[in-house]
Amino acid sequence: MTKQERTKKIEAAAYKVLEAKGFKGASMLAIAREAKASNETLYAWYGDKIGLFSAMIKSNAQRVESDLLKAKGNGKAGLAALLHVGGSLLAMVTSEHAIALNRAAAGDVTGELGRALGQEGRNKVLPILVDLLKEAYGEEQDVTEHLECFLSLLLGDLQIRRAIGTVEILSSAEIKLRSERAIERLQLIFAPPNGPILNLQTP
Repeated sequence: MTKQERTKKIEAAAYKVLEAKGFKGASMLAIAREAKASNETLYAWYGDKIGLFSAMIKSNAQRVESDLLKAKGNGKAGLAALLHVGGSLLAMVTSEHAIALNRAAAGDVTGELGRALGQEGRNKVLPILVDLLKEAYGEEQDVTEHLECFLSLLLGDLQIRRAIGTVEILSSAEIKLRSERAIERLQLIFAPPNGPILNLQTP
């Protein structure tokens, strides 16, 4: 088994233990046993539990970045591409793994996991959204407010509600509708220079 394969197995075990025991109860030993790996290996690779979950946050962010870049490269540009990317982002940040990592960060009294989540999001996700907004509104346009508005319309408090268990995982139909509404309302607040470019009545 390669190190990459072992890493995936350890991460899968960590998610399973986290779901069953919560962050406080998810010991390195419990994760090692679930992964059928040695406790020494986990400590050698990750240092401690914070190091393991920080690595999982980075790994998840890399997957999100890869998926968003694929969504971005679908032959569309500007808001048309942002509609597609927004749907992918919404699905990923409300997924079981993303919510598990958010719960872990909430249980980490050191705050390190929360900082890791914020840093990875800024570094990997936001630049993709900024590029698409600049395509829609102009390369010289400061799209800071556009970005904040779009994320508020798209995500709202869904991550928090998912994390505390008041909202189930979204269906593909719910993701599509929310993404369309986010773009529709963004265009009303910040009119694209050439007018609305999306016909949201068309699949």
